[in-house]
Amino acid sequence: MKNSNLITFCISTYNNLNYLKLAIDSVRKNSYYKESPFIIHAENCTDGTNEWLEENKIKYNLTLLIEPNNDIIKGIGGGMNICADNVQTEYIMFLHSDFYVTKDWDKACYDEIQKHTKPTWVFSHRVEPNMFNSSQRPGTIIVPQDIFGSYYNDFNADYFNEWAEEFVKVNDFIISKAEGVSGLISKQNWDEIGGNDPIFTPTSWEDMDLFLRMLYKGYKFILTSKSLVWHFGARGSHRLEENNGQTSQRQREAEYNNAKKWLEKWGKLPIFDEYGMIKLYEK
Repeated sequence: MKNSNLITFCISTYNNLNYLKLAIDSVRKNSYYKESPFIIHAENCTDGTNEWLEENKIKYNLTLLIEPNNDIIKGIGGGMNICADNVQTEYIMFLHSDFYVTKDWDKACYDEIQKHTKPTWVFSHRVEPNMFNSSQRPGTIIVPQDIFGSYYNDFNADYFNEWAEEFVKVNDFIISKAEGVSGLISKQNWDEIGGNDPIFTPTSWEDMDLFLRMLYKGYKFILTSKSLVWHFGARGSHRLEENNGQTSQRQREAEYNNAKKWLEKWGKLPIFDEYGMIKLYEK
């Protein structure tokens, strides 16, 4: 029997309605634990997100945490913290509003986390369109923009689902890496580590800071090929459609400011292993 009180799905969003619709619909259609609680945190949205969520909360069985007028912006990291504070299940499955999840992505993460006695965060493998002239990296497959589509209005979900089914069937590997959410973590572990540090609001560097703190506490990170998601490519932060394909000013400023905050907190820039995963500083 499927336990609908095992996992809570969580998304924090800002002005990303067209992609959020796809993400929510895919979670309810493609998840194994599709009846699980689903929390949406929406902050300072002016694109119709709040209204759409209210209209569709019963259809998708959503718990809404809407903050329409925050003067002090929490951002995605702060939104994740708020979502987690409202979780009452054993596990939290975080994802972003620019994701599309495939069949049983959640169960694959749950099955993997059960194999580990050490505190572990399990992540999905990603596929994403090449929006930033990126090179391939472990845990993410970068594909040409015209393979599955690159935007909410040209994404071929049926074709991607077929491809994803074959990928999961023929691949069976794990990587010791956090590739950013989607990822499954126990509520207890999240609370113990303290979530995202609010100094990095509204976006950028907060995930690396979280991962590094967790490494120092002895946590493990596992990325599994058996859980596959489509990532539209930083649409929730870089805002490509609104800026003629360029990164938004908000994102550029946050990356610059938070790099300085990182140096103030840690004293040196992050270092990475062969998989591109942040690692502990040498003593």
